[in-house]
Amino acid sequence: MIGFQEAAARIVALALPLGSERLPLEQAAGRTLAGPVIARASMPAQNVSAMDGYAVRDADTQAVPFSLPVGGESFAGSDPSIVLTPGTACRIFTGAPVPEGADRVIVQENIERDGDIARVVRSYGPARHIRQTGSDFRQGDILLPVGHRLDWRSMTSAAAADRRDVEVFRAPRLVILATGDELAAPGQAHERAGAIPESISFAVRSLAEGCGAQVLRSLRLPDDRDILRPAASSALADADLVVVIGGASVGEKDYSREMFSEKLDYVFPKVAIKPGKPVWLAKVGQRLVLGLPGNPTSALVTARLFLAPLLAGLSGGNPMSALVFYSRRCLDALPETGDRETFLRAIGTEAGVTLSASQDTSSQMTLALSNILICREAGAPAVLPGAVVTVLDF
Repeated sequence: MIGFQEAAARIVALALPLGSERLPLEQAAGRTLAGPVIARASMPAQNVSAMDGYAVRDADTQAVPFSLPVGGESFAGSDPSIVLTPGTACRIFTGAPVPEGADRVIVQENIERDGDIARVVRSYGPARHIRQTGSDFRQGDILLPVGHRLDWRSMTSAAAADRRDVEVFRAPRLVILATGDELAAPGQAHERAGAIPESISFAVRSLAEGCGAQVLRSLRLPDDRDILRPAASSALADADLVVVIGGASVGEKDYSREMFSEKLDYVFPKVAIKPGKPVWLAKVGQRLVLGLPGNPTSALVTARLFLAPLLAGLSGGNPMSALVFYSRRCLDALPETGDRETFLRAIGTEAGVTLSASQDTSSQMTLALSNILICREAGAPAVLPGAVVTVLDF
């Protein structure tokens, strides 16, 4: 059995990108760039107005008030080759090309229009209100580098590069196998004595998709070797990573490892953490299998600690980007820890973090509010309220 830091280091070494592909930009959200996004043209491509108003030559301005005849209009998308005739003004709108020869845009609030005459009636200050060619970026600039994940903000930058498609790392393909005779679909557990709603796979699926994985399927399976073994074989044939939930201990019907026959090459068989000691990771040829405990809190904690960085690396990102620890003040007293590194569920507020009401590994009610894991080393002493602790977003 190894500690958390060693397990995390093994994941970092193992979680390598799965190759790349080109995708239309509209299909690339959430993916990690395998090639840079390079601007096809400068932005803006020519000088454009930053305001609605009138483009003028400085040489034609006088002491306020003064008037200029309006000699044309420029809208966003207009012909950029328009030339401003000396002694005139051009009606112009935000984003429109500034006519050649114009030095500034006087905003419309300072002008009164009378037919074809623009009368400047208020002082307009020194601002020119012109966005210069290439002031945002230049042709050939790298707008987004390799390794950048295309979130909702950077999709705008990618589109602004005027590229139809982008090169991205392939999304890991995932199959989830939730095991246990007691499990029933939510909404059906009450129909069978001894059944409980299967809840963990929904959380794992949501986490995996949020980390960039493509979940091929999620199955609920009984503790039956004749059903589990073909399901495991099929999952290995289709997926890059198989997540098995439950059956990771030593009970008579704990088949999560046995279902893969003799093929498991362990990255780690268990980890010295609390909760979640039964978590395991193994290779089967070129595939990976992650085994999560069957208790809900244990499963979610270990998924956060191991599945999240694993998927980050397989998706082309940095696995350690999913394991960013920082310090917060804990408003509650904390008990001493035993011989395993301990991850306590907590609730983060502006004032600090407070322990969740239940730390039981089977607790589910408090999971919805728990958004912080307090990380404590093995053998750590008890601490009083107000201590600074190491935490991880949960």
